[in-house]
Amino acid sequence: MGGYRQASWNEGLIYEFSRPGLVGFTPPPIDDDIRSVSERYFKHLPEEAVRDSLDLPEVSEPQVVRHFTRLSQMNYSISTGFYPLGSCTMKYNPVVNNRLAGLELASNIHPLQPEETVQGCLEILYRLERNLIALTGMARFSLAPSAGAHGELVGCLIMRAYHREKEGRERRRILVPDSAHGTNPASAAMAGFVVEEVATGRDGCVDLDSLEKAMDNDVAGLMLTNPNTLGLFERNIGRIVEIVHSYDALLYYDGANMNAIAGVVRPGDLGFDIIHLNLHKTFSTPHGGGGPGSGPVGVVERLVKYLPPPLIEYDEEKKIFRLVLDRPGSIGPVKMFYGNFGVLLRAYAYIVSMGGEGLRRAAMAAVTASNYMLSKMSMVRGVSVPYGRGQHRKHEFVLSLSRLRRETGLGALEVGKRLLDYGFHTPTIYFPLIVDEAFMVEPTETESKEELDRYVKAFEAVIEECYNTPELVRSAPHNTSVSRIDEARASHPRTLTPSWRVYRMRRLEADTTTQPP
Repeated sequence: MGGYRQASWNEGLIYEFSRPGLVGFTPPPIDDDIRSVSERYFKHLPEEAVRDSLDLPEVSEPQVVRHFTRLSQMNYSISTGFYPLGSCTMKYNPVVNNRLAGLELASNIHPLQPEETVQGCLEILYRLERNLIALTGMARFSLAPSAGAHGELVGCLIMRAYHREKEGRERRRILVPDSAHGTNPASAAMAGFVVEEVATGRDGCVDLDSLEKAMDNDVAGLMLTNPNTLGLFERNIGRIVEIVHSYDALLYYDGANMNAIAGVVRPGDLGFDIIHLNLHKTFSTPHGGGGPGSGPVGVVERLVKYLPPPLIEYDEEKKIFRLVLDRPGSIGPVKMFYGNFGVLLRAYAYIVSMGGEGLRRAAMAAVTASNYMLSKMSMVRGVSVPYGRGQHRKHEFVLSLSRLRRETGLGALEVGKRLLDYGFHTPTIYFPLIVDEAFMVEPTETESKEELDRYVKAFEAVIEECYNTPELVRSAPHNTSVSRIDEARASHPRTLTPSWRVYRMRRLEADTTTQPP
């Protein structure tokens, strides 16, 4: 059954281990100064708003450690195996960078400290911006946006501000390729734009006729990922830039796939005006499950004035770094304080340790791994390459399992779930939406050839099972801590209620003398 078995503990909620009197940690006594401040603060709150208990479980330290260790054994992460999520760049990240972010000097600073007390932190951010400028060809960066989609929103607001100031009116439309990440149209819509799709040609790149037909003086800009989500470099990027700029529209670079070109080509040199980078993808922060993230936005010189405050400047006279808050013409603040410092620190450490040549080699290794796997997996029966057949890919590739679906009744979903039994995380499936039964793989540069070969062999084995033992695949996974689930039920809001609340309600229901609040 795949030669892999995940731990499966009959693990209850931490509250179920609770026993009166058990102690795992004793906090230090509250000194008189803190107590007096707390009392002055709380006396202004309504009585019903003040808790008299946190309702925490009473457990010993061994119970806590063993509980969460067992939970971790029932989970999957990049630390336990290959994680080939296409368009997510789930690569292994150096532990030393996490250690740096956890140092007391980095983790215990407060955003309201005076500038003179955090000069080291400001210098790191200042140097990080200079590195991002060198890598992308932009003029300045704001490090404030806290994720890629947040960066997209900032970019769209900059486009809106640029046209409003220059023309005295709003441009209403933003163009997005039909293969784009879903956050592109969502971010543009949040910024108040009408989103229109641009078609993809059979070569997997933007269809120039579709783009030219869509362009007019009401288009604020085009949001483009390059390499795109099919893993193909937009070969007509020069012509795309000409078309967009001929209407004084702006070209936005979605940096989700920057891992394929970092140190090789700069988006600014290609003609892009605005860019966001996913530092948590390309530059060394383990991500997934909602964070952490960081999405710095860079712009060309004529757009610098619109960047959100603060920006970091070095005062030559006073020999200090300072945060510049007063920025006339800016779109305004987009986040409290200034960015996700832990992620920014990791990114700086990664870039400095790798150097320009190291980043270039990493990108080339990622591209090599992608094309190696594509050459193997595209030859498996039931598999086809839907766009740009015969072309080299960059960091990722998309297969179609539509023929497999027609011939066996099984497709990308079933294959992905069965791969779990072989110890591999499911790749991205059913994206991009223009590919039927899409199966999207991004190996990154951190996996060995032996690991890539193991994945290819597992994929081949699962495809053969689809033809020979289809019920085995249809009922997969079998070797994971949780077997096949009802996905509709799992997504229901009631199912997603935090577990401690579920436990609390169970306890209240069991106690007939207690009325729920």
